[in-house]
Amino acid sequence: MEDSQTTSASIRDVEFTHVNEQGRARMVDVGDKPVTSRVARAAAKVLMAPSTLELVRTGGTRKGDVLAVAQVAGIMAAKRTWEIVPMCHQIPLSGVDINFGLEDDGIAIEATARCKGETGVEMEALTAASVAALTIYDMCKSHQRDMEITAVRLMEKVGGRSGHFVRGE
Repeated sequence: MEDSQTTSASIRDVEFTHVNEQGRARMVDVGDKPVTSRVARAAAKVLMAPSTLELVRTGGTRKGDVLAVAQVAGIMAAKRTWEIVPMCHQIPLSGVDINFGLEDDGIAIEATARCKGETGVEMEALTAASVAALTIYDMCKSHQRDMEITAVRLMEKVGGRSGHFVRGE
């Protein structure tokens, strides 16, 4: 069995930001980072049958207005990301918005999160898009069990030391 000192040294040589000197998880201290405006956009998609999509479009599901509930669920999830993703900081969000696009094969979701802080809002945007997708699934599952949540991804992030990222550039 490898001793913990050897394992820790190997991990330290790589310089992971969320690993302490003992090779265990830690939350990064962002206290000395400058406060800057930060924005992140994330996307997801729920693939579904045309008949299920039509129920969403017309408000015909058994559970009510699918997109209104998914909107609120995604916003609530962004606000609580720090409680469910272990190494996330609690950050003061200044805004969260979610947009839906009804497409031929399902519902496209785009979530945007904003803050002024020391760390970014990528995880908040990704969580918002993911939970909105899960909520759509939950509200439509009595109509279709084989829906698929797919393409959860960061589309853009602005702010912070790493600068501006746009997917595909």
